[in-house]
Amino acid sequence: MSEDLESREPPSWLTRAEWGMWQAFLNGSAYDLRTGEAELDDPNGDHVWGPDRTVRARVISLLLLHGPPPLLGRVASLHLAGAQITDVLDLSGGAIEPYFELRQCRFDSEVRMAEARIHTARLVDCYIPRLEAARLTTDGDLHLPRCSIPEGVKLTDATIGTDLMLNEATIGSGRRNRAVAADGITVSQELQASLLMTDGEFSLRGATIGSSLHMFGTVLRNRNGRYALYAPQMTVEHVASFADANRSRSPQLMGATPAAGTPVPFTSENTSRWRTRHFECTGGMVLDDGRFNSSLVIENARFELQRDQELSLRRIQTPELNFTPRAPERGLVVLSGAAVEKLLDRVGSWPRDQRLWMAGFTYQQAIPKEGHFNVRERLQWLAAATPEYSPLPYEQLALMYRNCGEDTNARAVLLAKQRRRRETLPLVGKVWGYLQDWTVAYGYRPAQAALWMAVLWAASALFFGANPPDPLKGGESPHWNAPLYALDLLLPVITFGQDTAWNPAGYHQWVAATLIMLGWVLATTVATGATRLLRRQ
Repeated sequence: MSEDLESREPPSWLTRAEWGMWQAFLNGSAYDLRTGEAELDDPNGDHVWGPDRTVRARVISLLLLHGPPPLLGRVASLHLAGAQITDVLDLSGGAIEPYFELRQCRFDSEVRMAEARIHTARLVDCYIPRLEAARLTTDGDLHLPRCSIPEGVKLTDATIGTDLMLNEATIGSGRRNRAVAADGITVSQELQASLLMTDGEFSLRGATIGSSLHMFGTVLRNRNGRYALYAPQMTVEHVASFADANRSRSPQLMGATPAAGTPVPFTSENTSRWRTRHFECTGGMVLDDGRFNSSLVIENARFELQRDQELSLRRIQTPELNFTPRAPERGLVVLSGAAVEKLLDRVGSWPRDQRLWMAGFTYQQAIPKEGHFNVRERLQWLAAATPEYSPLPYEQLALMYRNCGEDTNARAVLLAKQRRRRETLPLVGKVWGYLQDWTVAYGYRPAQAALWMAVLWAASALFFGANPPDPLKGGESPHWNAPLYALDLLLPVITFGQDTAWNPAGYHQWVAATLIMLGWVLATTVATGATRLLRRQ
């Protein structure tokens, strides 16, 4: 490689295929080595690509790192399609000025771009054993759609100037645990990973995404490890979506960045173009401490978890959580410490056998997205989330209902809280609790207290009507009236002059004393309910 690269003449040691690539680079035009037959051009196929389709990796490195000047009026760039690239393509640490795009190419060895700086790179529908690109910096896009990368991708601490596209890629982990290692990555705009398939952990710990994260119809599997998606402390400025790929989302799946960029078809040619594909996750999914500044969407997703695995949303913060997956049969759903303004959910999305943890979970609104989620079902939801009694989830739900003007539902929740609390009390406390519940429903059902008052009034009026007490002062007592006397005993503060004029004796005195005590309890309960009603109005 001692030739003067300031000239445009290709080195004498190039093969015929490499010579054609060199000339196309000078002209900024496409160099296509494909046959036009899909089976023969498949980079994942078994067909042998001969010398007429083979280029050496060092020639590509030479063009990208130290390429000759373009022809006048042209921009030097590498557009290569259908080539087999031998040896390791190593661009590590280099500053790459030319734009390059490789389509349906087959790499014999890994591609290395660690700590390189490039403008825009597109590897589309290629077979790449492994991509090493830790601390890569791009001014524009990094596109890897429909690529097959069996040994994994490393993008740790990379900085992507605009979009990172992994749509329809198939990425394995080889002998490693991680299929995609992208801890600390910064993507200035979108991370598009729709219809992606991974076998191994997808790690995005501490990632920062300047626009949105799309995983529509993505399939994440890690059968040999704990996590399929490990993304704690991730920040997404707009929407993070883990949802279906379907016709309504086709604009987000086509990948038109830039306008003449990398189009991505929705499905393969052998399937219906608009067949819905679900987001699937086999293995744990961790989004702990994440910040989603517009919304987090986990919609109609499928989770296959083991007993020790979790769908974990601990301490996340987002204005809107759209949570409507199919409830996992095993594993935990964890929302402990999460803070959400609006929760959109459905009944069938939550585990019902104490596999839901949400201590400290706060929300301002809870709106059923599908069907009806009544207060009884909400209480079952809380019961599943609190195998051991905790007052905070009940108080949070009651506060949400009260803020929405649903005071009846708020009282129902607080009553359920007292009943759960009663289970933790000693025997005496339980007996007293059952008595309060049976009589006045802990004060949360004032109509029940009013009914008891009416029953006691009628019963006591009949009792004292049949057993009138003696007057305190003969000849000075008012006309005897059993209903008014009973009402005087039951109603505190208010008096009709009957209770002070008559003197019950014996067990009648105990009956009167009991009525006075019950009257205080019941009247206070009714008054409290009326006060709540007036305050709400």
